[in-house]
Amino acid sequence: MERNNNNIISEWKKRSIEYSHLMSNVKWTPVADTFPNRSGGYFKKGNEYTGTPYSSVKYVGRYIGFEIFLKTFLAAVANPQSILYTETLAEKVKNAAGYYGTVCSAFTSYAYQCAFWYVSRVHNPPYRNGVVLVDPQDSQGVEAGDYIFTPPLKPNDGSHVELITEVVKQDDITTHVRVEDSWPPTTRNLLRTSEEFNKHIGEKERKVYRIIDIDLWRGENKAENFLFPNYAEDSVTPDINRTLLLDLGDWVTYHKGQNVKINVMDKDSQGVKTLVIKRGNKLVLEIPLTGPSVIERSFAECADYTAYCIMKDGSTSTACEFSVGELDFCLPSEEIKITEPWDIKFSSDNIKPILIYFTSLKDSYGCCYIWITEEDCRKGRLTVPANFIKSDGEANVWFLGENKYGRLKKHQRVMAVK
Repeated sequence: MERNNNNIISEWKKRSIEYSHLMSNVKWTPVADTFPNRSGGYFKKGNEYTGTPYSSVKYVGRYIGFEIFLKTFLAAVANPQSILYTETLAEKVKNAAGYYGTVCSAFTSYAYQCAFWYVSRVHNPPYRNGVVLVDPQDSQGVEAGDYIFTPPLKPNDGSHVELITEVVKQDDITTHVRVEDSWPPTTRNLLRTSEEFNKHIGEKERKVYRIIDIDLWRGENKAENFLFPNYAEDSVTPDINRTLLLDLGDWVTYHKGQNVKINVMDKDSQGVKTLVIKRGNKLVLEIPLTGPSVIERSFAECADYTAYCIMKDGSTSTACEFSVGELDFCLPSEEIKITEPWDIKFSSDNIKPILIYFTSLKDSYGCCYIWITEEDCRKGRLTVPANFIKSDGEANVWFLGENKYGRLKKHQRVMAVK
């Protein structure tokens, strides 16, 4: 069997397959039985899982790859006191479970080198340019890098996207097609025969699309222009701290005033003497220790921090790295007239504002993005053009910022009226 035709596709598509594998091939093992999964129940302690967990974290949790490093998720998995084991989003956010996770649209957007995820229902025309329907719509017409779109069959149904990552040929005839996607409980990786693939795309009004111009498809939404996703960091096998870990993992950012819970585990039983927290080179705290324990503190000064232990033999443990940042924004009122321009005022500290994002509660296709410019940052204000929001009714407004450790977001509801 002659393996895939990936050697004849464009370089950016080769990268999309490589990046998708960062999410779909990652292996991890829970250290507690309380990590909720979207399929119901919990991931089992001691079982090895492949692929990032499914969770539509929205504005509450954080998306793996876009808002945290992959290594931050792996560090949180290794800490039995992390937020993955101590908190569930299942009762707070629709279609969510764990505090860290991904969904189908985040999976494909990450692979396609976007700075922010495009929800599945706006992957296609007329919402995206540079994309066409594959012809013919069968296994012989597809190539690696194409995606499959499943539309909502009813008004309140969800849509879905899957990524084709391999096409296997024998004498120029496709025999198998590999499809990967984010699906509960973790990402799926299925190598289908040509017949199985044709049956799959023949169901539920599915269509296969091909991006022919990635820059047109992404628009301003280019990962290379921002700090995240960080494919270089996500590609490296991390050295997970065995002495202490944060409740959010490691290499992560916290909101100003948010509690930081440091689990001093001392997994190798070396003996811990002192927990040290520094802000840059300045000592912030020294806390005597008599053994493993959980230390909880909040930090009012926005900056980058390190936390490490001095061991009983006088040696120093590896440090956990984190930052504290602040984001805030103000709408002119609780009701916005969409036929007129209006301003959003914002502020930040130790984190750079990058995006204002709108989602309509009435119209699932009503997603709007405003990328924040350097001039906007200098003014602390941006103007939303008249008729930018297409649908009236309640809308979510998200405000995102990033620094080298990750992203933070704030969220408000607004009523849009005509």
